[in-house]
Amino acid sequence: MKKLSVFAAVTIGSLSSTIRPVAAENVQKLSGNQIRAKIAGMQLTDEVHWRDVYDRDGSLRSYADGKKRVGKWVIEKDELCVYFKEPEDGCYEVSLSGNRIEMKPFGLGLTIEGILQKPTDRN
Repeated sequence: MKKLSVFAAVTIGSLSSTIRPVAAENVQKLSGNQIRAKIAGMQLTDEVHWRDVYDRDGSLRSYADGKKRVGKWVIEKDELCVYFKEPEDGCYEVSLSGNRIEMKPFGLGLTIEGILQKPTDRN
């Protein structure tokens, strides 16, 4: 996986203090089919700074710092892969605990943690 851009690393790094880590005792690593079932039609968010909307057709809309990016998401093997044609593109192992998602990158990169919920209408 390519290295994260400085902007993305700072943004994602600053979010780690706003989301509680996924509780280790209730973590379930998801298979590709489970990832698709949980993510499709939902959004992942920290409820303050950013949100990523995983549309059922594979489109991905990301909102952060007042900016919108459009990309796509796919399941490859048992990983969630996101593509924006940017340095932070890559694949993630996904774990679930309640409505909390933890996405660990394949290779180098930062772990993304957020809350899975129905998409909001803002932005």
